[in-house]
Amino acid sequence: MMNVCTDRLEALLDHFPVRARMFHSGSLCGTTDLSAPGEGGQIHLIRSGALEAIHAAIPSLQISEPSLLLYARPTQRCFVTDTQLGADLACAQLDFEGGEANPIVSALPEIVCLPLAQIEGANPVLTLLFAEAFGSNCGKQALVDRLFEVVLIQVLRHLMETGELHSGMLAGLSHPKLRKALVAMHEEPASDWSLDALALAAGMSRTVFAETFRRVVGCTPGAYLQAWRVSLAQKALRRGAQLKMIAAQVGYGSEAALSRAFKAHSGVGPREWRQRGT
Repeated sequence: MMNVCTDRLEALLDHFPVRARMFHSGSLCGTTDLSAPGEGGQIHLIRSGALEAIHAAIPSLQISEPSLLLYARPTQRCFVTDTQLGADLACAQLDFEGGEANPIVSALPEIVCLPLAQIEGANPVLTLLFAEAFGSNCGKQALVDRLFEVVLIQVLRHLMETGELHSGMLAGLSHPKLRKALVAMHEEPASDWSLDALALAAGMSRTVFAETFRRVVGCTPGAYLQAWRVSLAQKALRRGAQLKMIAAQVGYGSEAALSRAFKAHSGVGPREWRQRGT
């Protein structure tokens, strides 16, 4: 069995990276529609000023201190600020590989709102990000885009280390024992991960592991493993890989076995899924 890596984010970000692209830096005054486009999410860093974030389907937020707003999925919303004083923001579009099928996207809540001061270790990054975003140095866009990606990783760390999420994959990665089994699946999806093997990786009994996993992550270990493998298969299909090769890479002994698992998870087989250009 593998020596489980303690880095809870490495495999996730390696298989399903995120790219940021700053689209605004400066003051907002009055009412501004910042609804995300049809794909991707957005991250907003409020450097100064107060604003109200009004949403179509979730409660509005009143923000009065430097804060971060993270929308992992397209969300209808507008920001309302004082027409005279305004608020200074730096904003970026987020492109999660695989879109809403990206495991990180599906693990995040509809909105994350955090005071910047609460994000441990972020102050030096935020100081540089704001200086570049509101400045005019050459290479500004490329540098700020990368800094937004660093901030996102710091937010994911924060959510795991503070235990603010109570269910889902990130909550599982917060758990001192479940994280070992999740990282094992992420790192080596092709391994023969029986329930006994996963419980052993977590250092738990089979029964306690299965019950705890379902309660915290929200599904059985087998269902999670299938979803992870199918997500990797979808990524490989988007890149034009052949089914036989994909099956071996993600832990299925044949194309037929992969197709059955793929259809059970996605509702369609891998060939139809690829033809749809999903």
